[in-house]
Amino acid sequence: MATAPEALLAGAADDGTLLAPPGRTRVVLRRFAAHRTALAGLAVVVLLFVLAFAGPHLTHWSYSDVDYTALRSAPSARHWWGTNRIGQDVFAQTVRGLQKSLVIGLLVGVLATGAAAAVGACAGYFGGWTDRLLTFTTDLLLIFPGFLVISVVSPRLKGGGWLVFAFLLAFFAWMVTARVVRSMTISLREREFVRAARYMGVGPVRIIVRHILPNVASFLIIDATIAVGTAVMSETALSYFGFGVQPPDVSLGTLIADGTTAAVTYPWMFFFAAGLLVVFVLAVNLIGDGLRDALDPTSRGPGGPGRRQRRRLAKAGAR
Repeated sequence: MATAPEALLAGAADDGTLLAPPGRTRVVLRRFAAHRTALAGLAVVVLLFVLAFAGPHLTHWSYSDVDYTALRSAPSARHWWGTNRIGQDVFAQTVRGLQKSLVIGLLVGVLATGAAAAVGACAGYFGGWTDRLLTFTTDLLLIFPGFLVISVVSPRLKGGGWLVFAFLLAFFAWMVTARVVRSMTISLREREFVRAARYMGVGPVRIIVRHILPNVASFLIIDATIAVGTAVMSETALSYFGFGVQPPDVSLGTLIADGTTAAVTYPWMFFFAAGLLVVFVLAVNLIGDGLRDALDPTSRGPGGPGRRQRRRLAKAGAR
């Protein structure tokens, strides 16, 4: 028979029969859907991806084309967002730069979070020499001058160098998260369900994948959203100083760097790229806030249990 709190959470059918409580995935999705600002952020990110990958097909100008008859021309029917100082179409260049920055941000977010999950979980679960070796490596990379390495290596990359650049950003972006995952794993490895799986002969890799990582998934998901925004900002900063994406390719960082000197006299060369960067980072942060509220059962944000429902559950539990 269901207890009082379970009955309140599960609800009842018209005939009085208790319904099964919804699964965790369904609850998280429902709470996320109730978070209007997070949904707005998700919609903005989707629209930016559509713009980045469909935008080049909406104009006959390529990001590398030069129109010598329109140098620094204002937005018009011929050039929707104007042209830069050598006659390149700003719209074509901006959507190309947005495409590159979005891909780099997602790639860095996935790689950095994946590396942090693997290293942190293995260090926390196995302990001993494995823990000491992985922790030493993590601490060593934390004090390693990552910016210096990227600034030296990236200008020498050609062709598909942006991909190596993304791997370099990810290589220096996982250490802090790994230490948090290690601490969480240490607190989980002696829990009853992990000990039961170990006594039943389940292998350590399967225990980490099936029992440890799902219990830190909420933290990893939120960290991944933060890592995407941070990676885009890092790529922009490095490209601004000439250490990121290299010509003739472009990114939001290179476009902002090229348009900074003309931000007042020719604002379209600067504000379109800078505006899209601000909008994307803000949208990703809104998604992260929504995921945090949806994954945290104690959250009082949108979609969480209201004050009256929490009071009813507390009274039912006391009985």
